[in-house]
Amino acid sequence: MNIIIAGDGKVGSMLTRQLSTEGHNITVIDSNAKVLEATIERYDVIAVHGNCASMDVLMQAGVKDADLLIAATSEDEVNLLCCTTAHALNPKLHTIGRIRNPEYTEQIYRMRNVFGLSMVINPENQTATEIDRLLKYPGFLRRDTFAKGRTEIVELRVSSGSKLCNVRLMDLRNIVRCQVLVCAVLRDGNAIAPKGDFVLREGDRVFFTALSQNLTTLLKNLDILTRRVRNVTICGGGRISYYLASRLKRSGISSRIIERDYERCQELCELLPDAEIIHGDITDQDLLESEGMSMSDALVTLTGIDEMNMIVSLYAASQGVPQVITKLSHTSNLNLIDNLSLGSVVCPRDLVCNNIVRYVRAMENQTGAAISVHTIADGQVEALEFLVDEHTRNCGKSLKEIKLKPNILLVSISHGATTEIPNGDSVFQKGDTVVVVDTNSKEIIRQLNDIFA
Repeated sequence: MNIIIAGDGKVGSMLTRQLSTEGHNITVIDSNAKVLEATIERYDVIAVHGNCASMDVLMQAGVKDADLLIAATSEDEVNLLCCTTAHALNPKLHTIGRIRNPEYTEQIYRMRNVFGLSMVINPENQTATEIDRLLKYPGFLRRDTFAKGRTEIVELRVSSGSKLCNVRLMDLRNIVRCQVLVCAVLRDGNAIAPKGDFVLREGDRVFFTALSQNLTTLLKNLDILTRRVRNVTICGGGRISYYLASRLKRSGISSRIIERDYERCQELCELLPDAEIIHGDITDQDLLESEGMSMSDALVTLTGIDEMNMIVSLYAASQGVPQVITKLSHTSNLNLIDNLSLGSVVCPRDLVCNNIVRYVRAMENQTGAAISVHTIADGQVEALEFLVDEHTRNCGKSLKEIKLKPNILLVSISHGATTEIPNGDSVFQKGDTVVVVDTNSKEIIRQLNDIFA
């Protein structure tokens, strides 16, 4: 497909890398010539220097022949004008706009067609949603949901003294005493598709597929104590903090936000009358102690500086805070920080890019496209959900009769409202939904038939 990416920042750069790797024709627009030069050196793309909201610049970028435009500049208004102008020049064009300001939320929803928007992305709101989900199950580092919430892929780290240490996967059922499937293991920075004789060891990050109703049982039988989160300390008062505190209020969870900018504190007091807003520097250890950080059920670091988030998260973990969540804007050095006690790590850029890549794949293959796509194990593994239709091969055959491609695992089958973690005797039929895990990044799975050998 012909795709225009307007804005060559963190999101734009990651999308350029991902979509160009998948074989799409990419044109990048940015007002910074040096940034574009660096992009051209790294990727096989076309670069256009200029204002992406300008009609002339969009025409120069080939908007009339484009299939999709992604407006991901740092300015909401520029993104809106870019999408509106591009759609007027090419009414068949799909447009995705990054809109971050909470003041525009209702307006965008009501006037979506006026602005010519096919999809709206909000990194901060998506990040707040992800953090809110993690707070509901404090034992997990990450949760990805499939089958309308009935199946989840969850991440756990094997710590010293864990019941998972030195356990063969074929013996796992005796420990967890519920139906689960280990779909991937991240060891020493490398993703592994484990077999039954694989032995877990300390430091492994394990990805379990389980029915949502079994998550509590899984944690309980692994002696991972969980308690309902009642109060959360949030470090940093940006947009993510606003969205998160709003969600926590609806769940009956109290929040305190520590922000060093006094004017922003005043704004937050007006926006979040039920939250406790504290003016101060989160790097001040005395402040954290006086505000009872160690008594919090969870601490979330959401400043705009990764290093500051990491330091505060490490300190919170050392003080025994039960759950720590760390926001990182850059996840390129995950191998270096993998052994640090940062708790759950969330990256707004990765969340947004995953959603956009799913949309692109659905456009490219309207019939049989994945219902949802999640990237796990530091981006090395994909989990995809598909609908079984009349074109799907091997319907009605038991899984033990079906040969899948290497490093492909079918981890969930939903028959209407009933979902199962499959075994060799399981079958899928037309109308079912299945979840597939791919640890072989060399080949892109675009439709369900791509998994069969």
